[in-house]
Amino acid sequence: ECEKLPAELCAFSVSSAGARCVLEKKYSPVTPTQEASVEYQCQSSGIFTEEMTEWIESEDCLNSCGLQRLSVGMSTDGLFEYSHFTSNLCSDKCQTSCPNIVDLYLNLAAGEGIYLPHLCEAHRTRSRREVMETAPAPTMMSFSLDGFTP
Repeated sequence: ECEKLPAELCAFSVSSAGARCVLEKKYSPVTPTQEASVEYQCQSSGIFTEEMTEWIESEDCLNSCGLQRLSVGMSTDGLFEYSHFTSNLCSDKCQTSCPNIVDLYLNLAAGEGIYLPHLCEAHRTRSRREVMETAPAPTMMSFSLDGFTP
């Protein structure tokens, strides 16, 4: 279970049930005699993989793919920028040697409407225009008392 992993091994790990582990911050309450403190906890996410189980990502893969061991949460924010992170994630070493990370970001990107191999190809050709065209367009939301409509 992810909850049994120490914070230092949590991010980018996979439980025996195939749940992706996610590092979360937990804040202790402020008391009159003590300031709030931050504690990191490993949790099972709602994201599952069928590709692997009982996996703790290697430092080599984290470095090759441009990731940090103490990454909190899961995010695609860095994917849509012409960035060092995307260069590392799309590198041959990461793509061929780190199937867990590639699978995670392939699925996270797909959730944003992006096909990671196309994004990587655009990044490799260094076409900022293509990278931006690959990113999903922002949507306008309007709110009403009944809820929201896209």
